[in-house]
Amino acid sequence: MTPIAQHEALAQAYQGITDVVSRLDDADLQRPTRCRGWLVADLLFHLLCDAQRALVALASPADGPPDVDDVSYWRSFPPGGDHARHAWWARLCAAAFDRPTGIVRLWCDTAPAAVRAATVADPSAHVTTQGRVLRVADLLATLTTEAVIHHLDLVVDLPDAPSPGPLATRVAVTTMDGLLSDEAVRPAGWDDTEYLRKATGREPLTDRDRWELGEAAGWFPLLG
Repeated sequence: MTPIAQHEALAQAYQGITDVVSRLDDADLQRPTRCRGWLVADLLFHLLCDAQRALVALASPADGPPDVDDVSYWRSFPPGGDHARHAWWARLCAAAFDRPTGIVRLWCDTAPAAVRAATVADPSAHVTTQGRVLRVADLLATLTTEAVIHHLDLVVDLPDAPSPGPLATRVAVTTMDGLLSDEAVRPAGWDDTEYLRKATGREPLTDRDRWELGEAAGWFPLLG
C-alpha cells in the first residue's frame, strides 16, 4: 500500500467506528464487547484516547531514523502488559461522563480532527508516540489496525452494525501478515475477519487451524 493511502484507510476506519456508535442510544452503549470487562462506551473511550494520541503524535516531530515500523511497533510492547489496570482506568474514565452518549459526541469531534491532521501530514516524516519513533505512514497504519480490530470487538452484541471498510481491513490484515512473517500463511478457509479475530486471540484456533498452520500455530496470538 502506498503511503498516501494510509490516511484514507484511517479515515475509513474511524468513519466505520462513527457509523457504529452514532446510531446507538445510552442503553446500546452499555452492551458488552469482545474486550473483557468493557462495555461499548468503555471501548469507545479507549478508541477516543487513540484519536487524541494521533493528534499529539502528528504534532510531535522527531529526528529519524525510526526505531519501529507498522509491524515491529506491535512487537515493541512487552508481553503480558498491565492490561487489567488499563481496562479498569478506561472504565472509570468512561463512567465519569454524565451519559454514555457524551463519549460519542467527543469521538465525533476528535476522530475527524485526527483524520484531517493525518491528511495534511508528510507520510515520510518522523513522529514520536509512546516512546517510539516511526514514519507518519506507519503511525497511521498502527492506528488503522487498532481501530479495525476494536470495530470487530464493538459489534459483537450489535448484529445489525456495519463492518469495517475494505481499505481499513486490508491495512489490518497486512499488519497480521507481517507479524506472521513470510515463513507461514494463514489457512485458506479464513476470511479477513476470522483471520483478525484469531490472530489477536479473540477466537481460539481449531484443531484443523493448528494442523494447517503447523509450527506457526505456536506464534498465535500474533497481537494481544
